Amino acid sequence: MSGKGAVRLSGVGKSFGETRVLRDVALDIRPGEFFSLLGPSGSGKTTTLRILAGLETATEGQVLLDGADATLLPPGDRDVAMVFQSYALYPHMTVAENIAFPLKMIRTPAAQAALAVREAAARVRIEHLLERRPGQLSGGQQQRCALARAIVRKPALFLLDEPLSNLDAKLRVETRVELKRLQRALGVTAVYVTHDQEEAMSLSDRMAVFMDGRIVQTGTPDEVFSRPATVAVAAFLGNPPMNVVPARLSGGRLDIAGSSVAAPQFAALGDREVMLGVRPSDLALGAEGIPATVTVCEMLGEEVILDLDAGGLLLRVKSAGRRRVPEGEAVRVAIDPSRLHLFDRAGGARLAP
Repeated sequence: MSGKGAVRLSGVGKSFGETRVLRDVALDIRPGEFFSLLGPSGSGKTTTLRILAGLETATEGQVLLDGADATLLPPGDRDVAMVFQSYALYPHMTVAENIAFPLKMIRTPAAQAALAVREAAARVRIEHLLERRPGQLSGGQQQRCALARAIVRKPALFLLDEPLSNLDAKLRVETRVELKRLQRALGVTAVYVTHDQEEAMSLSDRMAVFMDGRIVQTGTPDEVFSRPATVAVAAFLGNPPMNVVPARLSGGRLDIAGSSVAAPQFAALGDREVMLGVRPSDLALGAEGIPATVTVCEMLGEEVILDLDAGGLLLRVKSAGRRRVPEGEAVRVAIDPSRLHLFDRAGGARLAP
């Protein structure tokens, strides 16, 4: 793999004393790609980012940046910039001084640094705030200052550790769009850590899903969402996440909560106990289907989410519209057979039709 901003992790592991936090992490990230590391808290994604930055050293494995071994390189010798969740701005410095700090460290001439600072500030639309200090900025302005400081040196690799998590919901969505625009304009490789699947899905060219210190799936957002590799990935992605319930496959039909659903595409798998996955948006209330009782009805503006009790199993249905269904009402749930996902009951791996 070659090119400015290319990243390869090969067999990377990390232990803190007796505790292993990363196991056999392998990644290839292409130059200019927006790549997200997605997973729940404690899954190893931030540790992976810190290893890329040189802030942690891998216990095992190799880190290649632009084809060169960077496993033991100190942070200052890597062509990377990092934006932290806390922004890590110096409170006694002005915005201009904060942005200029990386240039000061490499002794950039003052006139050249001033020009670069103005250019970076303009890219994130804070050129009018250069004389203020961080304490005089809003959360969104502080975040932009941190972004400007990261891009001012024009690094090959842009590392972002949950940079939007301290913003309110509306500003987070707005800044997400700007961040993607900025990354595209700079042509820089970005590695983005988040536990927010919506962020990862909307920003990423590709993404890696972390669970318990391992990468369990890598692909485009559509690939990961449409074909989750394991039960854990299926249950993590989606809002609300995929329904995953026990079922029995027999003769090309699935027995679920005392009802039978056609699944001819899985007939070749034989008779076996499985976990059935189906997205809430792929379920619908109808005249036929699995009998259930409404336990919760959430009205979310343009859509409704229903929690249903189907013979002791929880099923969630997501549908467009504004019709409230009374709690306690008996309903029937129809499943689109073409939208089913099956997983091995014992290991949780995806079963191909």
